[in-house]
Amino acid sequence: MKARPLTDTPENPDRLLKRGLGGALFMAVCCFTPLLVVVVAGVGLSALTGWLDYVLFPLLFLCLAVVAQALWLRAGRRGPSPKLWATAIAALLSAALIWLEFRFALRISVGAFAAVGLYALFLNRMKPSEAIR
Repeated sequence: MKARPLTDTPENPDRLLKRGLGGALFMAVCCFTPLLVVVVAGVGLSALTGWLDYVLFPLLFLCLAVVAQALWLRAGRRGPSPKLWATAIAALLSAALIWLEFRFALRISVGAFAAVGLYALFLNRMKPSEAIR
């Protein structure tokens, strides 16, 4: 019996992409709709609702960093790995959003989603001869 890989390895970037996109979409729904507030209040933890944004937005940006890594793996590892810079950008966006007191949360989040989409287009249009081996 052959053992299945337990981690999201380079042989299985689709699984990593699905999990990253699923997490990002779930976090976006929880950030921009009252869904999570209703659920948390329904189980008697309504005192935590004021702190949800401090957790949800950093998780959203971290999930987008995971999506960038998965896209890079799917593209055949063209160019430098986005793991370090995507994580740094996620941390900077989270810090900026908290510092701005969530005033531009929707604009920053849509911009982060758009940046990951543009990165996917960039990876798809990069010629194989431009790839770093």
